Amino acid sequence: MVKISVLQHAPAQHLPSRPGDPTPTSRNLDPLLHPFAKARERTRALNAAKMDRIFAKPFVASLEGHVDAVECLARQPGALSTVASGSWDGGLIVHDISTRERRLHVPQAHKGKVTGVCWAGEGRLLSCGVDKTVKLWSMNQVGEEPINVFPAKYAFNTIDHHRNDPVFATGSSLVQVWDETKSAPISNLTFPTSTETITAVRFNPAEPSLLASIGSDRTFTLYDTRTGRAERRVVMQMRNNALSWSPTFPTSLLLASEDHNLYTFDVRHLGAPSQIYKAHVAGVMSCDWAPTGLEFVSGGWDRTVRIWKEGKGTGPEVYHTKRMQRVSSTVFTADARFVVSGSDDGNVRVWKAKASDKLGIITARERAAMEYRDSLKERWKMDKEVGKVIRTRHLPKPVYKANTLKRTMLDARRVKEERRRKHTRAGESKPKAERKTVVLQEQK
Repeated sequence: MVKISVLQHAPAQHLPSRPGDPTPTSRNLDPLLHPFAKARERTRALNAAKMDRIFAKPFVASLEGHVDAVECLARQPGALSTVASGSWDGGLIVHDISTRERRLHVPQAHKGKVTGVCWAGEGRLLSCGVDKTVKLWSMNQVGEEPINVFPAKYAFNTIDHHRNDPVFATGSSLVQVWDETKSAPISNLTFPTSTETITAVRFNPAEPSLLASIGSDRTFTLYDTRTGRAERRVVMQMRNNALSWSPTFPTSLLLASEDHNLYTFDVRHLGAPSQIYKAHVAGVMSCDWAPTGLEFVSGGWDRTVRIWKEGKGTGPEVYHTKRMQRVSSTVFTADARFVVSGSDDGNVRVWKAKASDKLGIITARERAAMEYRDSLKERWKMDKEVGKVIRTRHLPKPVYKANTLKRTMLDARRVKEERRRKHTRAGESKPKAERKTVVLQEQK
């Protein structure tokens, strides 16, 4: 009698568990059997990084309608694809990004340029301009007449609405808080030594009674609307052009500065910024956090849009086109998948937040392959060749030249400081961290 051993395999182990899933494979993971596993994985990581750059086509669409520079943008809370824009031509447009249509278009919303827009709840929109009025609009209105008009003595530069209450704040030569049911401001928030023109105001999303403003005299100020006065003020080296509160970390504030940098501050410690973000080669004109709080977008005088990772001060994603002029406003969509920018050429442009993302339906097999490539890039990003491909970005020639000149100037300044320190008495000239030189004065 002969005993025969038979290998038996369950067919279910070699078939996909669900339709569309990849076919399972059986492998012997003994490293002695795979001497070239690391080399193959590195090649795959390099190919994944190259494919990411090959398929990087971030531009999605251009939304037309304005005939002059786009000054301000605002996304609608609770809506994925609705963005409002205001222009120097006095026009106000509400865009639907998904269909690329206009849900509301008021060609002459204000006499002169529209300086600020914000959403005031479901289907209602506030706008302000240099014609010294704030106007309340409804998405369901017929014609071009606003629901309500709030007149004032000063030309407005900015506006923001309270998260829950029917209250909004404006900035002109002073910060004013308004009630939607009243025609006059309910309080004026000023600092005893205030002489600036307010260029931006923003309510804190988590603590709505906290209001922040920036001014033309290089100041950044925190107000408490319950007490009706300014609580703290910081004077910086150069003026700021925009600010944005972090949606996930309530005490974190982002400032876009005229000195080509962006700064994040913890409002509990205003003596120095918590992070400096460097890449722009001209003044930064706008900034906005992604709803996830993990990244933010900025637009600059250097005609580029840049997307930054939170906590990573260099190496942002760079978007640009030949026809795009100075970027004055940027905003993330509510799903953090797209970025909207407004520039001096009158166009509102839509970009992908991740340049190589595929638009449309993605199968389970495609998604698994994308996740595998992402994990390979993350694992091998410290490799010299892979890291270079991941980091390299094409810049327009003027931006590249300006970046080279700026780097040369900064290197020369650093060398000069080192030589000066070397030829002075020991201890007299101590090096100072850049974070410590940003803030000149803090007032309470």
